[in-house]
Amino acid sequence: MRFIYLFLACAISLAACNNTSNKTAPTGDTLNKTATVAPKPPVSELNDNGTQILLEVVSKYYDVKNALVAINARHVDSSAQQLVVAADSLKALLQKDKIQQQLLPYTDTVLMTAKAITGSKDATCEEQRVPFSKLSDAFFVLLQKVQLKNAHVYLEHCPMALNEKGANWLSDESEIKNPYFGKKMLECGDVEDSLK
Repeated sequence: MRFIYLFLACAISLAACNNTSNKTAPTGDTLNKTATVAPKPPVSELNDNGTQILLEVVSKYYDVKNALVAINARHVDSSAQQLVVAADSLKALLQKDKIQQQLLPYTDTVLMTAKAITGSKDATCEEQRVPFSKLSDAFFVLLQKVQLKNAHVYLEHCPMALNEKGANWLSDESEIKNPYFGKKMLECGDVEDSLK
């Protein structure tokens, strides 16, 4: 008897779930509205040209980070050299604007640490990771100060990096790809913050 009641209860539930008489099909207008939503372009407190230069610096930073993940010392070096060039362009832009000159100390740290990465010649990339940590911290503060938005920048942290002192890095995705350990501990870390 219980079995019959249970069977009837399930059948009624399924029938109610499949009842489509109250549902309306989306109209063409509804479909078009959801299909045409485009992501917002990245913006910052800098002018459009400044934001584009800043995004170039972000891109070159990611190249350095990705080369560290891959433990490719030659690519780390060449990417860091390109980062220096891009950061120099940003510094030149900031020097022209008295309001934005307050950002120069952060830009100088980005430049100094990127140059330190290029000066380290180590096939294991261990020596490049120390200045990369300082670069990451200074660069994230710079991005916060210029209020970069819509660029999907994630601040990620590994507590075991640099002899368990912990270190941060920036990423364009929330998936962890640890530049401090590469393949050894690729997924070690957490997202600490983000600039969406």
